[in-house]
Amino acid sequence: MRTYDVAPLFRSSVGFDRLFDLLSQAERAEASSAWPPYDIEKVADDAYRITMAVAGFTPDEIELTQHNTALLVSGQKRSPERENPRQYLHHGIAARTFRQTFNLADHVKVTGASLENGLLTVDLKREVPEALKPRRIAIDDRQVAAGQGNAPAAIEDRAKAA
Repeated sequence: MRTYDVAPLFRSSVGFDRLFDLLSQAERAEASSAWPPYDIEKVADDAYRITMAVAGFTPDEIELTQHNTALLVSGQKRSPERENPRQYLHHGIAARTFRQTFNLADHVKVTGASLENGLLTVDLKREVPEALKPRRIAIDDRQVAAGQGNAPAAIEDRAKAA
């Protein structure tokens, strides 16, 4: 992977610390973060979906936690029942513990999750508060006097009053 020197950006940018941290974190990404395999798709303008292949896991063995802008998906298989131990001739379905963290943009929230046919689906939606949404500002259409509020007109009015 290429490495980027973001030091020059620190000298001229304020408030982008989180972005720089994400860039640094991407450089240090571990190879193990590719398991279990997953897809991230954009479903609509403000809706996203993460689909993870978690064959062999049940809903009570998977934990989803959102803390601020981080979504943690972890899975841990329960120990097999001791009464009916299984004897595998070939064991190809991975049942190892996993921990995957997704960095979410501001105001992105988990709206639902489901586990069907070995696929964990996590639905996300960006919900920007009304106070932070762009708003149209009306322009007052009344016209100002001939000088359009310039200072000389005000000075002439004061001179006549004196």
